[in-house]
Amino acid sequence: MSFDRDALSAALAKHHRVARVVVAEAQGSVPRDVGASMLVWQTEDGFAQSGTIGGGTLEYEAAKHAFCAPRLQRLPLGPAMGQCCGGAVTLLTEVFENLLAVPEDVFARGPGDMPFSLKKALAKARAQGVLKPQLHGDWMVEPITHATRPLWIWGAGHVGRAIVATLAPLPDLAITWIDTDAKRFPDVISEGVTQLVAAHPESLMSYAPPEAEHLILTYSHALDLELCHRVLGHGFAFAGLIGSHTKWARFRNRLRDLGHTRAQIARICCPIGQPDLGKHPQAIAVGVAAQVISRREITESYGERTG
Repeated sequence: MSFDRDALSAALAKHHRVARVVVAEAQGSVPRDVGASMLVWQTEDGFAQSGTIGGGTLEYEAAKHAFCAPRLQRLPLGPAMGQCCGGAVTLLTEVFENLLAVPEDVFARGPGDMPFSLKKALAKARAQGVLKPQLHGDWMVEPITHATRPLWIWGAGHVGRAIVATLAPLPDLAITWIDTDAKRFPDVISEGVTQLVAAHPESLMSYAPPEAEHLILTYSHALDLELCHRVLGHGFAFAGLIGSHTKWARFRNRLRDLGHTRAQIARICCPIGQPDLGKHPQAIAVGVAAQVISRREITESYGERTG
């Protein structure tokens, strides 16, 4: 977990003054790990928030008092909190009105001058590429999140909507969402999602980064096939197609007729997600989200082993 600068920027643009509450330290059994955070802003009725530090009384009280809470507050998760985790958390609460103090790479802040021991630890962490959110005395250090995984979702039907709603909160995904008609999209689109409308969506494939991941789930089998054809000729990190084993068998034959080799075609995953979860859009979205997150974990593990 890390500091989502883009989410804070979007919240400030809408609400002008935003409190951020982050789990700075954790001991024992706790609902969320260090680095989990939420944004809070004031409304006419009280407050609203995005993100979570674990729910329950802890989260409610932290959000309710976000604009007047101590900067650092250690809270045992016992009967007084209506929780029985048995651990304790230290919350760091900060109020932002702009992003001037938030850098682009690592956000280290605290009272007075930065301790030499922390400067040394930061230099070592940067060199090793293993910087994690951590409280050093009264100083909090967090890497800044950047959306580093371009994910192109083709189709804004029921399944597309469910998938975007499920994946959009993940801070490392830069989602581009494409369909043929603006009316096919929901009235409200999640923050950070880029909406593209094109009468011929396949023409946009050439604009996708070669490292992009693709989820193909349009209303048209013909369009799905054309997108598979285009992505195979373009380059991609991952491509998943919604459909049955029967659909995929037919697509494999047609893609071979279009000149793609068996090895190339095998790079497309179909069906996507976890079919055993069922065919309800939300069930499909859960399976696809798990698949996307698993790819992130595999990539990060590989990076740590080879870094």
